[in-house]
Amino acid sequence: MAEHVAVVDLGYGDAGKGTVVDALCGRGPVRAVLRFNGGAQAAHNVVTDDGRHHTFSQFGSGTFRGVPTHLTRFMIVDPLALAAEAAALGNPFDLLTVDGDALLATPWHRAANRRRERSDRHGSCGMGVGETVAYALSSTEAPRVADVRSPARLRRRLAMVRDAYGFADLPLDDVVDAFTAFGKAVRIVPGSFTDRLLREGPCVFEGAQGVLLDEWRGWHPHTTWSTTTFDNVAELCPSFRRLGVVRTFTTRHGAGPFVTADPALDLPEAHNGHGEWQGAFRAGHFDAVAHRYAVEVCGGVDELAVTHLDAPGRAPGLRICTSYRDTDRIVPGPPRDLAYQATLTAALTRATPAELHRPDNWAEAIGALLRVPVTLESYGPRAADKRFVPAGVHRPERIPPVAYCPV
Repeated sequence: MAEHVAVVDLGYGDAGKGTVVDALCGRGPVRAVLRFNGGAQAAHNVVTDDGRHHTFSQFGSGTFRGVPTHLTRFMIVDPLALAAEAAALGNPFDLLTVDGDALLATPWHRAANRRRERSDRHGSCGMGVGETVAYALSSTEAPRVADVRSPARLRRRLAMVRDAYGFADLPLDDVVDAFTAFGKAVRIVPGSFTDRLLREGPCVFEGAQGVLLDEWRGWHPHTTWSTTTFDNVAELCPSFRRLGVVRTFTTRHGAGPFVTADPALDLPEAHNGHGEWQGAFRAGHFDAVAHRYAVEVCGGVDELAVTHLDAPGRAPGLRICTSYRDTDRIVPGPPRDLAYQATLTAALTRATPAELHRPDNWAEAIGALLRVPVTLESYGPRAADKRFVPAGVHRPERIPPVAYCPV
């Protein structure tokens, strides 16, 4: 791999970013995997060729291959969840660096998130990521990773969070102790560390959730409090290839519009199901209209990874939706216009599929519909189930050739 690559899910998440990142890290030297959005709510499943499985949350999906993880300033870092994940991985803290400016998610943020879900179902993961961001927007004293180096400041800021949410039954001293231990276990670095990693070798940027859940571009209000497009990567890195990940079928975890949902499809998954806070895991036909919108609001995508190419063989009824009954294009609105996004949400709630077809070659069809070359085909969760396609599957015209994955 010669260039930096940013991996972004073009759907509602769960398309297989983790397994794609793992495969990229297995193709050649990668300096580091950089996480650039979200937090502990991420669930990126990786299965090694010898059968080892882990659902990566804050550690990067290249960890099994010894590739370091860097949590950038855009991450919401949850020290308690991180400790549990590290224990499951054998405590590979030597592979982890954390930007001191990243926000800290606390047990009070998590409790507030779950209280809100009980009263107004939104479909979040119940990990407090959105609450952490919302609190930081209202307070300049929001706790950040670097605060764990200063016990007095950490205690004061954590007490402010506790008092703001009113969960007095969560002991402050225990949280201070746990966060202080986190500070001793990880290497906390300044923002300039990202530039150093980028100079030292090719890096993989690993995104969380999907573009259709983006805080500004998703179907408001059923979105995440996180920028899921390439925008954060562009703030960190001057040049990179944009790799979009899609499934052969569309899925959605949680509430919100899902035009092509089809309960009759029998596509059970080992690592996705009904979530206590998110709700049902829904599956439907590949939604080319919504994915074209995702490509458009991303400002374009250089290449695609198409995962779950084994699914059409297990689901004879699976189709591709190329248009809705009233349109074949979702028109992007002005940047950061949530009123416009809410209007889209209302329209999509009423929309129904018009054209559905079943192609002979799913990778070719999806690449053509999105006008992006498919450079990685995935037929299962392991790296051995991947096939890199250096020239792209039926590369459309006017798309530059792929450079990062020569064979």
